[in-house]
Amino acid sequence: MPEINTILSRDSYLLYAELRLFWLVAFVYGMSFALFIIHGATRQSAPGKIGRMLLWLAVSLHIALIVLRTLEAGRAPFQTLYESLSWFACSAALTYLYVSGKWEDIHLPGGIVSGISLGACLYALLARSPAVEPLAPALQSYWFEWHVALAFFSYAVFVVSASIEAICLIVMPFVKRGRRVYGLTINAVDELQTLAHKLVLLGFPLLTFAVLSGAAWANEAWGRYWSWDPKETWSLITWTVFAVYLHSKTIPAMKGLPASVFNLIGFVCMMMTFLGVNWLAKLLGIPSLHVYAV
Repeated sequence: MPEINTILSRDSYLLYAELRLFWLVAFVYGMSFALFIIHGATRQSAPGKIGRMLLWLAVSLHIALIVLRTLEAGRAPFQTLYESLSWFACSAALTYLYVSGKWEDIHLPGGIVSGISLGACLYALLARSPAVEPLAPALQSYWFEWHVALAFFSYAVFVVSASIEAICLIVMPFVKRGRRVYGLTINAVDELQTLAHKLVLLGFPLLTFAVLSGAAWANEAWGRYWSWDPKETWSLITWTVFAVYLHSKTIPAMKGLPASVFNLIGFVCMMMTFLGVNWLAKLLGIPSLHVYAV
């Protein structure tokens, strides 16, 4: 009995420490987001640079948080939606920081990415249970880590690509007139859109392998490769939209605004796959084999 109490006490302490750290991470994301917004409002580079430094701090703390959760759970930390939101927020911010490493005065996409990471953290903290759950039987598979890791790496890349694309669309009307906006010229915007395209070129095969590994996993767990489950269906929709985006970039008449719109639609579909499907399934009473991820 004392041994059981000791284990419970240790687990409770770890969860308490994790939640305190998670709130600190969310706070630093919030400070970073606020400074990026100030940069956007004032067009001064200093708030953007400080916001970027704070984003590095948030990601560093977040990595420590994920390591703590892994030790606490004794498994990969993305079984529940609480864990998945944390992983999503960290991977998106880290990808942005890596991609933007050579930028000096371009900080606007960081406002979008830090805002998304902040929103994911707050949703996890305020609306999801932080309890450590044992690994569900359907997840006890070789495919678990591969499938989820590939999916979230693709999500992170798509978040950064869409953030860059959105900023390019916002400033494009101004830079076309020869104006320099937030340190951006027409040539810089073209380079950023090329980068957004390259990111989708990276994320698309990751998403493809995630879908294929998910099908292999489904066959192992449920005896069929595809069942038109809501999340499966939306993952296919997301894959199709990004395929259309990549194809549109090869067509001169579509490689401008139409392609950019497809990139943003793909991002919306990705978020629908990640979060919206769970809400719709609950709201409409649609059965789903992915209910363990809520």
